[in-house]
Amino acid sequence: MTESEIVEILKKTGAVLDGHFLLSSGLHSDRYFQMALVLQYPEYAKRLAEELTVRFAGERIDAVIGPAIGGIILSYQLAQLLNARSIFAERQDGIMSLRRGFSINQGERILVCEDVITTGGSVREVSDIARNAGADICGICCLVLRGNAEFDCRFEFLIQMVAVNYKPQECPLCARNIPIIKPGSRGLK
Repeated sequence: MTESEIVEILKKTGAVLDGHFLLSSGLHSDRYFQMALVLQYPEYAKRLAEELTVRFAGERIDAVIGPAIGGIILSYQLAQLLNARSIFAERQDGIMSLRRGFSINQGERILVCEDVITTGGSVREVSDIARNAGADICGICCLVLRGNAEFDCRFEFLIQMVAVNYKPQECPLCARNIPIIKPGSRGLK
């Protein structure tokens, strides 16, 4: 798939929105990513996952893990294509952890995935869980790189779509009286 084909799928499904958005961080942005809207379609989820798995062809991957909620569907799709196990981490009392009986074994080769990465905070937390269990991180991947995150291991993404973030008091969209929308899943802190 070309980058323009990927962008077309994201826009067609409403996964990428342009406008004025209140992010869960409290910042304002001109673009919002709601990847659940593209991943709700199994044929698109599979096609996008196939594009990522090509980049890890020939690698031994024992398990794919993603942070809840954004990484769950992608983890499953990637694991199915890579003939690996799919697990996810989720927050409990604000701390990313393995629950529901999931575990990671010493020496396992782990691929960490997420739907959208901005700063990489969640995938770093998930990577730390795997490393603390004695696993090897063979890579981190995502569908969309929203910011400019960097990692200390291999990092693959399908496309980079930078979105501009603003502090509320410095937001030019507010200054132009453009109505703000609060999508998102976490709520403000």
